[in-house]
Amino acid sequence: MPTQTETLQVSGIRCERCVARLANALTGHEGLEAANATLMGQVMLSWDDERTSREDLVAALAKAGFRES
Repeated sequence: MPTQTETLQVSGIRCERCVARLANALTGHEGLEAANATLMGQVMLSWDDERTSREDLVAALAKAGFRES
């Protein structure tokens, strides 16, 4: 199982509620192994490359209003 890990810089995180909204957007995403966000807009993602892709995760973030910077 090839695991990918990347830290993205995203816009739209301004408070703890934003971090919670981001977590809700990714909860249950198949293949996502870990996610951690900071108030500075850094989102660390680890995922199983056979079950999901970077593009799918970025799309899930965008759907919730977070854009990659």
